[in-house]
Amino acid sequence: MYEPPHPLPLAPVAALMRALARGDNDLLSLLPASAYRVPIGYLGYTRRSIVVVNDPILVREVLLDEERIFPKNDLMVDALAPLVGDSIFVSSGDTWHRQRTMVDGGFSHMRLGRAFASMMASVAECTANFAELAASGSEFSLDLAMSHLTADIVCRTVFSTSLASATAREVFDAFTLFERSVAQVEFRRLIFAPAFRPVAQRPDVLGACQRIRSHLAALLGTHLHDPGQFDDIASAMMTARDPASGRAFTEEELIDQLGVFFLAGHETTASALTWAFYILAQLPDTVARLRSEVAEVTGGGAVEFGHLKELKLTRSIFKEVLRLYPPITFLPRVAMRPTTLGGLRLPRGAMVMIAPWTIHRHAALWSDAHVFDPDRFLGEREAGHVAGAYLPFGIGPRVCVGASFAQSEATLILAELLRRFDFLVSNPDVVRPVARLTTRPATQIAVRVLPRAR
Repeated sequence: MYEPPHPLPLAPVAALMRALARGDNDLLSLLPASAYRVPIGYLGYTRRSIVVVNDPILVREVLLDEERIFPKNDLMVDALAPLVGDSIFVSSGDTWHRQRTMVDGGFSHMRLGRAFASMMASVAECTANFAELAASGSEFSLDLAMSHLTADIVCRTVFSTSLASATAREVFDAFTLFERSVAQVEFRRLIFAPAFRPVAQRPDVLGACQRIRSHLAALLGTHLHDPGQFDDIASAMMTARDPASGRAFTEEELIDQLGVFFLAGHETTASALTWAFYILAQLPDTVARLRSEVAEVTGGGAVEFGHLKELKLTRSIFKEVLRLYPPITFLPRVAMRPTTLGGLRLPRGAMVMIAPWTIHRHAALWSDAHVFDPDRFLGEREAGHVAGAYLPFGIGPRVCVGASFAQSEATLILAELLRRFDFLVSNPDVVRPVARLTTRPATQIAVRVLPRAR
């Protein structure tokens, strides 16, 4: 059984000392062993109270939030607002309901069958680039390669342009700076700061946000005069209407929502794919099974849209990667008034941490929870999972609008790249995960690719 890297669960004080010693504000290092065992419990002593919630019934209560007690956490909203404004990713209440209705209508316009051609074009360019890297024997960053590939797919499906354009490339570079440098939950603020204190961002992060938004505005500008000439997400969002008022998104609101598509549409999938290729580089037998499935389904040719649902093992591999390394590590909420949850009394301002990371590795919910086992998502084993114990895309009305897109995209990428290349990780033993905007390696993973060994 293969157990990919994860922080060793420690007692609370030992976990705190480890996190402080590393000095990178990695919340995974801060999680005590109890966070992987309790249904609900406090995470040490803090001024504002922090509660981790693992019980699927309580998780559903918080995320459905029928009484509107638990909106998105104030720290996350403050961190993301300079980039995505009051968009669907951070909004709450009536604003969110209006936005979600309009976004769903616009996004459904881009059926997967339409987007598949854009995915294939991006994968073809990536394949050609990897062939050159294989011929030269060059080492490269797996993280950046996956970010570039998924960002290119998002560019093609949102704006009908590839990442090769100068504007799209600058957007990608600014997103990279934002993801690496945006003010995250600092330990000192978590422990000592009161709730609802504004989060100050670094000037370079604010500058990156401004550049991203100006570039998105420029890309959007290509559609303003005649959106009907395009068949993409941007044009669909421009023609979306609020069913109650008939009002369209303003230009600023469009930039907010499209910023979310870029943030969620390429960073989350890139994170999961980085882990997928890293793990599979350690498991040649699993790669052989995947290649056998791809060959059987496709007849040895390229993957077509109709093949995706038949690639069951390939999809289960990605599902298991999402379980062990959920792209969004935490889904933080905040109690807007005193309340009770799972028998615990929560004061106003308490941070309620829904953590896919701990839920997916909880001893009561998963057997051999830290072990990579894609077969757990095949057949009867998948049917036997605890309801609500798997939530890489969230649950309820706020489930990720792009979940099907991401799963189809990842299945295609894994199948196409692994049927052609072997991946060699330069220093696999030094890789460890950290929680930033997404669940990323602490340092970039250096790899080489070789033509597939026959």
